[in-house]
Amino acid sequence: MAGENSSASGSASALPRSATTGIEPASSLIVGYKSKAQETHSEKAVREGISAAAAKTGEKLSYERRLGIGAALVNLGGVQPAKEVIKVMNQLQADADVAYVVPDALVPTSDIASPPDEAQSNVPSDGTDLTSKQWNLSEPKAGLNVPDALRVSTGKGVTVAVLDTGIAKHSDLDANIVPGFDFISDHGPNESGENKDNANDGDGRDSDSSDPGDFAKEGQCPANEATSTESSWHGTHVAGIVAGTDNGKGIVGVAPDAKVEPIRVLGSCITPDSDIIDAITWASGGSVDGVPDNQTPAQVINMSLGSEAPCTPPMQAAIDQAVQRGSTIVVAAGNQGNRPAPLDAGKFDFASCNNVITVAATDRAGDKAFYSNFGSVVDISAPGGDTSNGHPENGILSTFNSGKTVPAEENFHFEMGTSQAAPEISGLAALMLSVNPNLTPAEIETAIQANARPIPGRCEEGCGAGLADAAKTVEAVAQGASAGATDSPSSPPSDSSSDAPTSPDSPPASSSSSSSDGAGNGTGQEGDGTDLSACLHNTCQVEVTSGDTIELDGAAGVDELQIDSVSDNTLAFTASSGNGAQQSSASQTAPGRSQVNDLAVDVISVADDRATIRLSS
Repeated sequence: MAGENSSASGSASALPRSATTGIEPASSLIVGYKSKAQETHSEKAVREGISAAAAKTGEKLSYERRLGIGAALVNLGGVQPAKEVIKVMNQLQADADVAYVVPDALVPTSDIASPPDEAQSNVPSDGTDLTSKQWNLSEPKAGLNVPDALRVSTGKGVTVAVLDTGIAKHSDLDANIVPGFDFISDHGPNESGENKDNANDGDGRDSDSSDPGDFAKEGQCPANEATSTESSWHGTHVAGIVAGTDNGKGIVGVAPDAKVEPIRVLGSCITPDSDIIDAITWASGGSVDGVPDNQTPAQVINMSLGSEAPCTPPMQAAIDQAVQRGSTIVVAAGNQGNRPAPLDAGKFDFASCNNVITVAATDRAGDKAFYSNFGSVVDISAPGGDTSNGHPENGILSTFNSGKTVPAEENFHFEMGTSQAAPEISGLAALMLSVNPNLTPAEIETAIQANARPIPGRCEEGCGAGLADAAKTVEAVAQGASAGATDSPSSPPSDSSSDAPTSPDSPPASSSSSSSDGAGNGTGQEGDGTDLSACLHNTCQVEVTSGDTIELDGAAGVDELQIDSVSDNTLAFTASSGNGAQQSSASQTAPGRSQVNDLAVDVISVADDRATIRLSS
């Protein structure tokens, strides 16, 4: 799970966080535009806006490319200090057509390392049937109950995209692989000499999604970045958990007849969010400039990666648009649960995004695994194992490679982590879709949660609806027992703001009707024409100004959100519950998130006296 060694946990990071502003030094920015802005369809308008900002700030700015979500990637001419980044962000944000400006955040590949104290154990690929070692699939107490599910569905006809390091050739995977893509754009030094070859294959984006190894040679990556001299074969391990072939030898995946689409986003050094955003877009069937359209769009996307950071507006946009296209996105909760101050999964970027299924990990005893993140954003738990204390057999066995650096002979390996728990849920989603291809992402999440069983052991911190039960879930879907959930976290949020950023290929957001009497969608004080009524059910994105009042249904512990002030890139608000009996005030700079009870308030952008915010629960 990417996030194990993030800068906030004390280890080296490529770009250290600024202590005073929360903005890190950066080499590029992502600029999103409002839906009616000329920039959404005019490259000339984008370039003119960037040139104007460059002239006013004195910085060397250039337009790099259009992302799949419709936002622009702006190059800062090398890594710039935080104060310069903020100056450019503020200047770009001053444009009334701009919805948000955020740094193009970086995900270090070193963060996918397995949790500490893992007992290393390789198993040779000699034709032996190893399924008896896959306790996570079949043990009654803490397994997924997969064998019974396979009597109903094997995942046939479903494609699962694995966004990871790519996949090494393996006989337990070969029959189930469909063409993917390598989205790693960095393959040589930039103007400042950073990131000398993140791709590790000598080129940039291409159709070869095989894993060349994510090891780093001395001096290959930025000097202050943690790297590994050995390859992780992380994507290969994840892919086997999803759809290892049932060929009578080796291991078997949760959905052994599903197809795996390897999409390479992690190399040797650091991967920018912009590459991951484009990968999500492409995997779900969206268009990305310069990349051939995906001929086998994935119904499920597995993301066993992430960093300790907030979910950014462009990342949320990529996820929302993918869900609108019908892709279910499964994300690992993260492996920071054993720190002196254990981490809530809500502090991890992809895990904290809306419209994903966030997965925590349990061990063989059925307890929350010692390393697993937890909290209110976790939707479900699945076995992640625990190979510590010299017991590799208590980990998750899957496909691997024996090469220390570059690919060598295939083998198998026990590992532990939320990276292993997430693909089990991705495999389960494939089993469900094979039975009923018309299931929506919201219905898939609802069915998995509704048919989960209680955590067999202990998890006081929050492990979602419980431990997933594959057989019970698939049987319920086969019998038509799955019901839609219009307010499910996996449902695309209703977007009532006319200024919401859009993508050229995404379907229009559904509009919410305002009701003056409070029926249906609820009520809101509309300060300046902004429709606030869609926020009643705690999921919306709106533009607000000082004096606006947003009325909610109280389900997230907040009945009313009063906007106190909007200025200096900061939104101040007061949240009330219990008819005003309980109040709490907070202020949040943009971009950033504040949490009030179970209500998340994401401040996406601030321009003069107006702010674009997203509410979710």
